[in-house]
Amino acid sequence: MTQLFKRKPIAELVIDENDSRSLKRVLGAGDLIMLAIGAVIGAGIFGAIGTAAAGQVAPDGTVIRYGAGPALIFSFILLGGACALAALCYAELAAMIPQAGSAYAYSYATLGELVAWIIGWDLMLEYAVGNVAVAISWGDYFNSLVRGVGIELPAWLTTGYRTALLSSNPDVSGLLTTAPHILGIPVLVNLPAFGIVMLITWLLLRGARESARANTVMVIIKLLVMALFIFVGLGNINPDNYTPFAPNGLTGIHHGAAIVFFAYIGFDAISTAAEETINPQRNLPIGILGGLAICTLIYVVVGGVITGMVPYTELGVADPLARALELIGYERVGAIVAFGAVISMSAVLLVFQYGQPRIFFAMARDGLLPAWVARVDQKTRIPYTATLVTGIVVALASAIGDAAETYDLTNIGTLFAFALVCAGVLVLRVKEPERHRPFKVPFVWVIAPLGVAACLFIMVGLPYHAWVRFGWWLVIGIAWYAVYGYKHSKLRQQ
Repeated sequence: MTQLFKRKPIAELVIDENDSRSLKRVLGAGDLIMLAIGAVIGAGIFGAIGTAAAGQVAPDGTVIRYGAGPALIFSFILLGGACALAALCYAELAAMIPQAGSAYAYSYATLGELVAWIIGWDLMLEYAVGNVAVAISWGDYFNSLVRGVGIELPAWLTTGYRTALLSSNPDVSGLLTTAPHILGIPVLVNLPAFGIVMLITWLLLRGARESARANTVMVIIKLLVMALFIFVGLGNINPDNYTPFAPNGLTGIHHGAAIVFFAYIGFDAISTAAEETINPQRNLPIGILGGLAICTLIYVVVGGVITGMVPYTELGVADPLARALELIGYERVGAIVAFGAVISMSAVLLVFQYGQPRIFFAMARDGLLPAWVARVDQKTRIPYTATLVTGIVVALASAIGDAAETYDLTNIGTLFAFALVCAGVLVLRVKEPERHRPFKVPFVWVIAPLGVAACLFIMVGLPYHAWVRFGWWLVIGIAWYAVYGYKHSKLRQQ
């Protein structure tokens, strides 16, 4: 039991940048803010925002989750507040421990090895599993975009097997019988989703500096598209659409927040770049908090505009922004927004695919994963093997998976990680009160407990099946630690 909860000294977590095991520091505060915007403004605002407003109904008519309606803006404010509490805690720990690994590294220093392993395993839900959903949403917008120019891809090459299996739409589920078969198994592959993940992986293998530049270009494009949508939407708002404002009361706002939380999870991806950040003690807090503030403002404005443009009941589709513009007669602008969505979600994929290998890299460097995962390319100084393997696995899962299945699992895993980061700040304040903190959470004994409570409150709004799958995910992770991680832990060997 002593070994399971033994904390790794912070001095051992911080690796000198001249060490061959370290990554190269090339990112500034502006790069980090752009990474935050790249990660947060994506599948949530172009996809999940519609479900959050309209709600979700099962094929048999059973209400799975109630929609927030125009009160969606309060869902975003609730999320912004909850994430701000967690972001403050992230900022304190990231400035103290500027190492790749994010919440995994912080938990290792504050709560011990077993909790760190659980968090590292849990973060796969946020990054790798979450990116499966983003890639599939990217494919939906890509298909809408190419159809607009007269190109119609075969349905069996743009629909994953799991999507067809779980869909209540007869046109989609019917693909199980009409698609080509091999050995009696329908060939249903989401080729666009697979292709974009592999393209992003290739880009990431070129280096952190090159990846950040590509992200900056994509962020500029997505912000221009957001500005166009808001400009057109403001001129076509019908006040009647704001009535009823909160059709399902606090329950709808709560459920809406739980759905759209998927949109906010990217802000903590900044912390995975800690080992590649110049002057991390200053730039990491700026990147984390500044990026979250900008993104929250964008979400509130877009939520208010889209629910004023059309009745919220019309938004329960895969591409709600484009749909809203189509309903008010702006099909061409809708096509531009679809293009912006493709670029926007490409940036999300890039940032999440950037973050996951660095978490694997940190875990492998501690011996909890095989040593080959921690290999660093000596030219680009990136975790080359982890990046390549992550890309291949996510691409294959995107080709056959279903986005709806992964949203809730990603949300519950991320909220759990956020809660433990908030708790970790308090533990370290007690264990090492005299340690220098470049950034300190103000009113920490209020902020951190509120952060834990806010994350747990949003988790309660997730459906039962998400908790069941999360439980099984943790069981598998603990089994891996018992079989491999415990025996190979470098901290234990010391």
